Amino acid sequence: MNLAFTFGGVSSEIYIEESLHDIRAIINADGGAFGGARLLVCDENTAGIANRIAASGAFGGDQAMSQTGGLCVLPAGESAKNWTNVEKILKTARDAGLGRDGVFIGVGGGVITDMTAFAASVYMRGAKLALIPTTLLGMVDAAVGGKTGFDLFGIKNFIGTFYPSPLIIMPLESLSTLPIREWRSGFAELLKTAVLDDSDDFLDRVGRLKDAFSSPDFPASMLQDSVLRKELLACIARSVEIKGRIVEEDPGEMGTRRRLLNLGHTFGHALESSVGLGILAHGEAVAWGIARACDLGRALGATGRDRAEKITGLLDSFGYETRAPHPRLKETGRFMDALFNDKKKKAGKLAFIVPEQRGCGVIFIEKTIERILHIINGEDA
Repeated sequence: MNLAFTFGGVSSEIYIEESLHDIRAIINADGGAFGGARLLVCDENTAGIANRIAASGAFGGDQAMSQTGGLCVLPAGESAKNWTNVEKILKTARDAGLGRDGVFIGVGGGVITDMTAFAASVYMRGAKLALIPTTLLGMVDAAVGGKTGFDLFGIKNFIGTFYPSPLIIMPLESLSTLPIREWRSGFAELLKTAVLDDSDDFLDRVGRLKDAFSSPDFPASMLQDSVLRKELLACIARSVEIKGRIVEEDPGEMGTRRRLLNLGHTFGHALESSVGLGILAHGEAVAWGIARACDLGRALGATGRDRAEKITGLLDSFGYETRAPHPRLKETGRFMDALFNDKKKKAGKLAFIVPEQRGCGVIFIEKTIERILHIINGEDA
């Protein structure tokens, strides 16, 4: 299955495949666009997949990769999403002899694809890029749409660029070894995108996967059942399609359209930063942030009670923490500092995405408003 988008004049081909075996055919069909030296970037968890890709000959073959030294293995986790590791990617590329026609290939979850894409965007003012997301979150969100970056000053994704990848390959088989926490992180982004949809059909469809998700033998309960596996694949494709169409309309987030994709993220990023980056998985924080967005929407009269209860109830059924205040949030001041350092500001006002009867809308709130404190503390706003 493949999807095609144009993000700010950059064509982006996205392939959703069953296995890694399809990668060589996809690369060879590209007409030589990925010629030049290659650098594979991965972390300790995806090094085996990166080595399989190198050995397959898809990006030059094992001998070519070893001759150029084109493999950069980074530590795993959010704590590795920093300038030190971006610099390591850039140094490895330089030592491997990559020119502007070189190809940066990110193999991993959102941390790896974000950093690899950022490094490619600044290397010699822009090198070639291909992404192979290996987590559910990477597939349905992080790798699609061109946002890149890393954490700085304790702020999530404080540094970044817009640099869409012309090629993204999503091998479903890579999900089979993910720990349950990574699946939970990805499902939060699936649910977020489903809430953005103009009908409840997609939200209901994702909700029907919750029984398999909570099964003791997950992920086998989903991946080894042909019906559920097909349903998961359809949900991934639908999520990519929704995000892709939104980004096409507003690739640089200059208007309000792309801001919708930040549902749950203004609250969620502040939670991640205030409790310590890497303590909560990104999707766990986003799920909590979506619940807070429902609270804010209700307080402002934008979100109906039934709509808010349906969304929050679905989050609860997947096992996310939705209570306010969050059990790990000990310092409200740190949360508010992180919130008001958020990138998503306009004229000094914070942008919040709240569910509406159909889809979601954007509201801007001034820093001085007390309502936010009530929302995060679980008080009537």
